[in-house]
Parts: sequence; structure tokens; C-alpha cells
Amino acid sequence: MTTDYLRGIKKALTGSEDTPLVLVCNFEAEALWAKGHVGLPAVPFSGSTRLVRRMEELGVLLAGPDDFLVLSEALDPGFRRYAEELGFALPTVLVPENVDPSRSTAEDALDSPVLLEALRSTAGVLLPMGTTVLEQKLAEATGLPLAVPGAEVFERVNSKIYGRRVAVSAGLRPVPGFECETVAEFLAVLDEVEPLVEQGERVVVKDAYGVSGKGLVVLDGKVKASGLRKLVTRRAARSGDDRLHVVVERWLPKRFDLNYQFTVGRDGAVVFDFVKQALTADGVHKGHLVPAELEPRHHDELRHAASVIGERLHADGFSGVAGVDAILGLDGVLHPLLEINARLNMSTYQGGVTERLLPDGSACLAKHYTLRLAARTPFDAVRAALGPLLDDRDGERVVITCAGTVNANAADDAPFEGRLYAVLVAPDRARLAGLDAATETALTTLESR
Repeated sequence: MTTDYLRGIKKALTGSEDTPLVLVCNFEAEALWAKGHVGLPAVPFSGSTRLVRRMEELGVLLAGPDDFLVLSEALDPGFRRYAEELGFALPTVLVPENVDPSRSTAEDALDSPVLLEALRSTAGVLLPMGTTVLEQKLAEATGLPLAVPGAEVFERVNSKIYGRRVAVSAGLRPVPGFECETVAEFLAVLDEVEPLVEQGERVVVKDAYGVSGKGLVVLDGKVKASGLRKLVTRRAARSGDDRLHVVVERWLPKRFDLNYQFTVGRDGAVVFDFVKQALTADGVHKGHLVPAELEPRHHDELRHAASVIGERLHADGFSGVAGVDAILGLDGVLHPLLEINARLNMSTYQGGVTERLLPDGSACLAKHYTLRLAARTPFDAVRAALGPLLDDRDGERVVITCAGTVNANAADDAPFEGRLYAVLVAPDRARLAGLDAATETALTTLESR
């Protein structure tokens, strides 16, 4: 059974709610979009780590039975049984015959003639999390049309610099800050914000394509600001390259972060999907809470923001799912555009789960749990550890949404860290907090095995 949520995405992006989709959940997209841009002097992060790559399995509970999902590994049979017992009719999973751990799934697919032929026969439409040059090549190699625009559009509209400029031009309340594209511009901005830092304010510097806390520096003292100035200046002198693509923003006192999603149809129609309270720590995404504790006026502001941002995105060639980060200040003032993530988001992949398994009026927490494991752990062992927490007990339950990340970092005879992604449901936030604590405790039994 296909969810109404998925039907809506298909209708907006392809014109028909029955179009078979071929999903490639390329969570490493930002790393590829960033390649032509200069960020902060730091060790570059790898968007193709095994753990990030295996987050692709989140697509299993989004796609429908007529769809196809390209994964670097087959589903654990135990997870397949579990998902089917929940009532999900799963997509056809296709796995490249040539897999290299150092490559993305799209790269593996391009090197796998058998898989390419299978994709050609699907008669589907290719939906990546966000289009990069690799998914564009995959569309060309298979003859599958893209459900969304090409890599050039995605790269342009996902820059944090682009997002800040949209906020200003659209008349939305921006987070106080600056956009920089050269070292000279950045040094001039530092001259302006260093007095604020010396007075105890926090100022954050972000790479234009940083994600999940990567490419982010919080200036919380004069020494840190001076050190960053020296690093940037020395690198530019050494390389002869004056480019620097960053945004600099004041760190606002806030009640909480928000994430809202809308879908821009090929015809330019903008549909507001939802808003969630985002859980973050120093700029790193930790999860989502539903419902967000907002007043009606805040909902109105977000819907207006989605409409004007969506209109601008469409004018710039974009159609597809877009998520926007926002901030509700301690003063109750909403800053509706912190950054635009014009691609499928973590929230997107939760849509089918919440539509089916979240009762009206209930609370929901989406997050991941870190597992410290001694050996590869099959899904059935994870399921056994959680036991009755997975059952619906008076509207309270844990729903596992991705198990491929549990063993993503597994190595022979060596301890490793894995992740388990889940959505927790309860009648209210108090019981939700208790369920979260019980889940943490239950999962620790895996670490002692």
C-alpha cells in the first residue's frame, strides 16, 4: 500500500501519483556540491563514510511496493520481516554487483552492468536525495528521466549563501549575519564581529555546504577569532586563491530550532508538508520532535515563508522536496530561514512512518542511538534487545526505521560504533521521554554481548 504522503510527492514531481520511482538516497550529496567551493581551513570531511552511506536504507519505509530502491547491500532478512509485519509493502531492492566501500552507491551502480540493465527495465523515474553529477550520470546511463532538476540547480540552491540572500530578497526576517565569497570579505566581517566576540557573544562561521556540524566554527573568544583569521590568511597566501565561501552569523538565544518541509511541483505549486521541532547540539542535528510547540501566528509565518521561498526556488529552476531550518528566539520572534536544504531530508524519510503509525494527538521523537558493539550484530538481536518496546502498548512504541547503519563500521575482531535510527511514539511528551530512556537502556544490552 502506497501512503498518501508518497502519492503527493509523486504527483508533484512526475505529474502522476502512480509513477514508479527509483530511489537513490545519496546522503553524501553536500560533499560533492562543495567540491567547487572553498570552505574553512580544516580537514575535509568525507561524505562517503560507510555509516553515512548506509543511511540510504531510510528509503525503505518511504518507497512503495511499485518503487525500486538502490542499496549498496541487501536488506537484513530480519529487518525485512519486521518492516512487513508493521504493514509496509516494501520496494524492490536492487544491489550493484560491483561494490567498493570507498565509493558511493551511485558510483557502484555505474560500474555494475547487470544493475544498469535492471534499472533500464524498471520504466521508472530516478529520484535521488539530491542530484549530483553522479546521479545525473546514472540517469544518462540508464535512460531513466530525473524526477528533479540536474546537479547544477541543486548545487546553486543548496548553498547557505544562496539561502541568506533569498531571506533578504523575499523580505523574511534573517538571522543577523553576512555572506562571504572572498578572503577579503571575510576579514572585513571579522573586523566587525570581533568586538562582539570580545564582549562574550558567540558568532558562528559556516561553510556554504557544511552539513551536520561539519565545516562550522563557533567563535566564542578573541583567541579563536584571531586564530581563524591567521589560518584563512596563510592558506590564501600559500595557494594564491582568495576564494572563501562561508556565512557568518550571530548565535541567537533561542527556545528551539525548527525544520519545516514543503514540496515545489514542476508547475511551481508549493505545498506545505509539516513543521517539526529540531533537536540540535552546537549545530549538529540530533533528531526531531512532533508536534512543535508553536503558536498559531508562528505557523502562519512558516506557511508564508514556505510560499515565498518555494516561489523563488522554482524561479531558479528547482522543483522537488525542500526542507528549511528556522529558529524561534527566546523572545518569541521567529527567524524563518536559517538555511535551505533543497533536497529530501531526514524528515522526508519519516513521512510514511508517521502517516501510518502516529495516532492523532500523539507525540513523536525521531532520533538515532549510538551503539558500541564488539561484533557484527544481526537485526534479530537488535529486535530481541528492544523486545516489548517495539509493540504498541496503549499508543506507545518504538519503530525502527534504519538498521543498515548498525554494522556499517563493522571490522574483523575490533570494536566499532554503529547507529540505530528510530521513531518513538507516545501519547504525550512525558511518556515519550520515558520511552526514550527505556530504549537507551535496552540497547546497552547489545554492548555487553
